[in-house]
Amino acid sequence: MKKTLMVAALTGVFATAAHAQSSVTLYGLIDAGITYTNNQGGHSNWQETSGSVNGSRWGLRGSEDLGGGLKAIFTLENGFNIANGNLGQNSREFGRQAFVGLASDQFGAVTLGRQYDSAVDYLGPLALTGTQYGGTQFAHPFDNDNLDNSFRVNNSIKFQSANYSGFKFGGLYGFSNDAGEFSNNRAYSVGASYNYGGLNVAAAYLQLNNSVGALGASTNSSGAVSGDNTLLAGRQRTFGAGLNYTFGPATAGFVYTQTNLNNFAGISSGASGIATTGVQFANVTSGHFQNFELNGRYQITPAISVAGAYTYTQSSIEGTNPKWNQFSLQTAYALSKRTDVYLQGEYQHVSQDGSGLKADINSLAASGNNNQVAVTAGLRHRF
Repeated sequence: MKKTLMVAALTGVFATAAHAQSSVTLYGLIDAGITYTNNQGGHSNWQETSGSVNGSRWGLRGSEDLGGGLKAIFTLENGFNIANGNLGQNSREFGRQAFVGLASDQFGAVTLGRQYDSAVDYLGPLALTGTQYGGTQFAHPFDNDNLDNSFRVNNSIKFQSANYSGFKFGGLYGFSNDAGEFSNNRAYSVGASYNYGGLNVAAAYLQLNNSVGALGASTNSSGAVSGDNTLLAGRQRTFGAGLNYTFGPATAGFVYTQTNLNNFAGISSGASGIATTGVQFANVTSGHFQNFELNGRYQITPAISVAGAYTYTQSSIEGTNPKWNQFSLQTAYALSKRTDVYLQGEYQHVSQDGSGLKADINSLAASGNNNQVAVTAGLRHRF
């Protein structure tokens, strides 16, 4: 009898230990380069840059097996500037991502914290700005659709489904955290993607609601989007769809996005590439951006890739209709599975239409006129 009880007790201990299996992974990416720009405020510039393709970051990712196909998960991800060691995302310690939640093998995951919206999750990977084949400097003007994740959503709860034969979907809600003003600085988004063989399709919708004060500043700084969004407006609605197809070593794709702005106050001084004074608009009731991106990439050998994109953006701002044309090209050579060198360039031309906006490649200071060229030679290391 005593032996039977001892065996039962030990079995329970080992079963509990098996269910409590956990892991924590340290990971990161460092992207450093030298960038030449032909015109920044009327002068050419050579500069050392961080994150010209992918933002430099390090993070901790962990999970604990709770049994029955359920596990607890978390991610803490810090962004930083490799050129000077400064924290990114407005000096947040874990500004890129910070969340905890539960994940089910059968149904998906529910997480809470500072997270990416559904446009970034589902549509971003189909645009070169959301991948390793273009990234930061390939972004659409002012990253107006957030496919380069210029901002994350605070106070958010997110659901992402499991993969059902290639189909995935999800949604996010970011709370205002403001008593009595439930919709003041809140955010919500939904998205879905489908993969079948070489075909990938995706669509997403994102909405931000805000009350803006002087110079477009939010009247609720503790809300869903605070201090790092590029477009200052009472309401921002972004939606889009895209597809790509992979055949052999080649992938070709197309992405369309549209952003509509009400009570459009201007472009944030915190936006990458915008002058420190920002751009404020007077008596503007609406703004509108449409982006059309045609992209492709080709794996010449297992170590050498080339990628390129053409983006046409048309807009309506303060009674003007500026238009952007941007051509982007990248080639990369893998020195190992974790380290590669790259060379990429961008040319942007803006038809100002009286708006006064200058050419402005993402993450670089604006040009002094309506044209800008940038070339970057860089090194990326992943760990």
